[in-house]
Amino acid sequence: MSDLGAGFGYLMKGQRWVAQHGRWFGFGLLPGLVTLVVYAGALIGLGYGADDLVGWATPFADDWSSPWQGILRTGLTALVFVFGLFLAVITFTAVTLLVGQPFYESLSEEVDRSEGGDVPESGLPLWRELWISARDSLRILLRVALYGIILFACGFIPVIGQTVVPAIGFCVSGYFLAEELTAVALQRRGMILKDRLVLLRGRRMLVLGFGVPLTLAFLIPVVAVFLMPGAVAGATLLARDLVDPDAAAAPGPGPGTADSGDAPAPRAWST
Repeated sequence: MSDLGAGFGYLMKGQRWVAQHGRWFGFGLLPGLVTLVVYAGALIGLGYGADDLVGWATPFADDWSSPWQGILRTGLTALVFVFGLFLAVITFTAVTLLVGQPFYESLSEEVDRSEGGDVPESGLPLWRELWISARDSLRILLRVALYGIILFACGFIPVIGQTVVPAIGFCVSGYFLAEELTAVALQRRGMILKDRLVLLRGRRMLVLGFGVPLTLAFLIPVVAVFLMPGAVAGATLLARDLVDPDAAAAPGPGPGTADSGDAPAPRAWST
C-alpha cells in the first residue's frame, strides 16, 4: 500500500514543479487545449447520438413492453457513453502527447536538468520521434481496446457489472495512462515499449498510485488540460527513480527516495 501513496506523491511533485516554473506550465498547456476542443466535440456528438445507436443495434426490443425496453436501452446507452469516455481518457493523453511531442519533450528535459545529473536526449530527428510515439501509442491503444471490450461485456453481469467492472476499468485506464506519460522520459533514455512495460509491471502499485487519481481527474476535460504539464513533470520524476533508484536516494533537490527494485537496462531503438 505504501507504493500507492508514493505514486500519488509523484503526481503531486509534478504539479508542484510546474507551479514553481510558471513559464513551463504555460508552455505545456497549448497541446492540451487543442486536443480538448476536438475531444469535447466528439463526446458531445456521442452524447446526442448514443441513444439512436442503441436503438439501431437492438431492433429485437422494438416490441418489448414498458418498462423493459426502456431499462435495456437506457442501460446500454449509459454503457456506450461510459465506454466512449473510457477510450477518451486513454486516447486523450496519447493524442495530446503526439500533438505536443516537442513541447513535452522539452519540458521533460528541463525537469531532468533541474533535478541534476545527466539529461538524456534521444538524438533522433523530430519526424522519427513522432513516428515512434505514434506507433507505440497505437500498440497501447490496441491493448486498451481489448480490455475495454472485455470490460464492456462484463458490464452486463448483474451487480458486478455496475461495481467491480468500473473499478477495474479505472485501474486499467490509470495503468496505461501512466505508461503513456512516462514514455516521454523513458523514450529519451532509449527504452523501447517492451522494456517500458516490463519496468512498470515491476511496480504496479506505484504506477496505479500515479495513474488512477490522474484518470479520475481527467474525467473533467478542463482539469485534464491544466494537469497535463504537471503530469508530464511527475512522470519524468517517476521515470528517473525507476531507472536509477540510486540517484533518487542521493541527497539533493530531487523528489526523494523510492525503492524501485530491479529495472531493465535501456535498449537501443528498434526500427
